[in-house]
Amino acid sequence: MIQCSFLQNPETSHCVGFTFSGHALAAEYGHDPVCAAVSSAVYLTANAVTDVLHIPAEIEQRDGFLHLRVQEKDELPCRPFFAALRMHLENLRDEYPKNINVSDKRCKIC
Repeated sequence: MIQCSFLQNPETSHCVGFTFSGHALAAEYGHDPVCAAVSSAVYLTANAVTDVLHIPAEIEQRDGFLHLRVQEKDELPCRPFFAALRMHLENLRDEYPKNINVSDKRCKIC
């Protein structure tokens, strides 16, 4: 299952990033449409934040894992991208409830 956690500043409740881990296991590795849909959306969002908006972000990436976090002062321009990502993932979760989990996670103040 893919675990999608949206990171929230506990003081403001603003989303300051996300962490994705796991694999959907909806099909054979390399041919999984659920994994492909999630990965594409996550990388699109990460690239929009870092390469289009030019916002510095804490990023960690490895197989089956991606973490991105911005500072609270940089959250506002990222808000539409984070909201769109969340909406897309919630729609995928509704279609594939055994393969995707979406949640919020409170993080330390940025």
